Amino acid sequence: MTTLQPSDSSPPTSAPESEMSLRTTTLLANLSAITARIASASANASQTQSQRPQRPVRLVAVSKLKPASDIQILHHHNPALHFGENYLQELLEKSKILPRGIRWHFIGGLQSNKCVTLARDVRGLWAVESVDSEKKANLLDRGWGERSGEGVGKDAIAVGDGDGDGDADADRLRVFVQVNTSGEESKSGIEPAEAVRLCRYIREKCPRLKLQGLMTIGAIARSKATTPENENEDFVCLRETRERVETELGLLGGGVEGEGEGEWLELSMGMSEDFEGAIAMGSNQVRVGSTIFGARPPKGEAKVV
Repeated sequence: MTTLQPSDSSPPTSAPESEMSLRTTTLLANLSAITARIASASANASQTQSQRPQRPVRLVAVSKLKPASDIQILHHHNPALHFGENYLQELLEKSKILPRGIRWHFIGGLQSNKCVTLARDVRGLWAVESVDSEKKANLLDRGWGERSGEGVGKDAIAVGDGDGDGDADADRLRVFVQVNTSGEESKSGIEPAEAVRLCRYIREKCPRLKLQGLMTIGAIARSKATTPENENEDFVCLRETRERVETELGLLGGGVEGEGEGEWLELSMGMSEDFEGAIAMGSNQVRVGSTIFGARPPKGEAKVV
């Protein structure tokens, strides 16, 4: 892979200028369409979420198997945008050549033997969304400590973007507990009944981690059938699981206003097929990839640069 220096102005690419101009237009148009749909869905859902803090739904642009130049274009025009990656090696390479200010989410299947490397070495790592065991939580906690010297992030982001994503928690690594809401053996995640136990463990035993919320990747058939009017069973399950966790852990979201510790857990649910239905169900964060970037190439043909 060609070694490139991080830049905030020019995307790392060898493509002709005219081709990059067309790509820029396409990406920005796609992103604008998605953000408009998110805003519309959020406005329709706001009345049913009145008991929780009203913050903009966070969009994570899933850039797996897409070139760094695509990410650079979107980051240059939208510096507050978050990006999600599924593969550790790809994320490591991209984080080294792209600007420090990018907020990265790891959303892929999490292997125990890669947790320390992920937490320690990925520059700009904002969240890990696929925690499903105490062992992995411990290893992430350890890696974050090795990276930062007892938890103070070396590349913490100091500027907020208006949705609570500033540097208040820069000394800890945000994590989402992944819940297998569909019960499919092919899906990662813990069973809903185990969520309270793992969430409690993270809060009590992993001082360098911040429990940000719960995440799910639901069944494809349910995803395709989801509309704002047709509730997705996976989203119902995750929302109910959050309520149970908040209640059992004594968080504000699960109790009477004014009680608890003043914390609210987020829901990371909804992708290209179903994010509007997810927002209607109270999602705080949606993960959208192909609708922004277009179809992905086969993994073996993908190029970072």
